[in-house]
Amino acid sequence: MKFKIDTKEKIVVFTPQETVLDANLSDAFVEIITHLKELKERNLILDMQLVKEMSPETVKAILTVYQRLYDNSHSCAITHLNSSLTQILKEAGDDMLNIAPTLSEAIDLIMMEELERELMRDEE
Repeated sequence: MKFKIDTKEKIVVFTPQETVLDANLSDAFVEIITHLKELKERNLILDMQLVKEMSPETVKAILTVYQRLYDNSHSCAITHLNSSLTQILKEAGDDMLNIAPTLSEAIDLIMMEELERELMRDEE
């Protein structure tokens, strides 16, 4: 699987360089993201600007990555989805997914969740 990574202070932007994320790539997707050393203390944005299609296995892989991040007190957002992929992910992920039309909006979503977690920690 070809991809680009852009590491920011609190966020890693992961951009697949594939137009189709099929079943063969779904396992690689989970494996790569799970072992990204840059993601250890950061949140994740999946920038899907080049992706035109994805298999049901890829949708499941995205949900798996999402859940792992949230289980470890990190956030995830998805941006630049086409309308059909947006619909597929919304149906699969219910209201769990942060889907934003632009990268800056995805960053805002993640930073708001980060702030919420910090405030909750302070209250405890």
